[in-house]
Amino acid sequence: MADLKPGFNPLFLREEDLREGMELLFFAYRDFLAEADQVLARNGLGRAHHRALYFIGRHPGITVSELLKLLRITKQSLSRVIGDLTAKEMITQKPGLRDRRRRHLTLTPRGAEVERDVTARQRAVLARAYRQAGAEAVGGFRKVLAGLIGGEERKRFTPETGTPPRRPGRVPASGGR
Repeated sequence: MADLKPGFNPLFLREEDLREGMELLFFAYRDFLAEADQVLARNGLGRAHHRALYFIGRHPGITVSELLKLLRITKQSLSRVIGDLTAKEMITQKPGLRDRRRRHLTLTPRGAEVERDVTARQRAVLARAYRQAGAEAVGGFRKVLAGLIGGEERKRFTPETGTPPRRPGRVPASGGR
């Protein structure tokens, strides 16, 4: 325990507290996704589709390779998701101006509508929880979540707040378009 900060209370990290935290994460994730799953199912989509829609919406023009790095799924899985979303006219793919092999993804109006609907439901769940917990808890929650993220992705979030730096139109961890 040499890496603990001075004044740290090791009793805070008792086995039961850690297990309770894990259980809370499981149930919170289930309920955070419940309404979103219903909207997705009505549109013939699953969670992988939602993640793609969300990040394409957040980063218009993201390339397939950037999305692949961000989602950490196989090329085969992403290809299936992109194929489904293209067939349902929810995304468009355009070749890059400098490198025509790179495909840039954007949401269509239909894709943006579905993404907004799903995100609005999740935002409402999160806002309710934030209001119940209070302003001080929000910062602590962000720090805990950022601490759960490993590797390169953690660098996308500032350690003080757990929030990503604002870089409109770009995926901060990627190597460019």
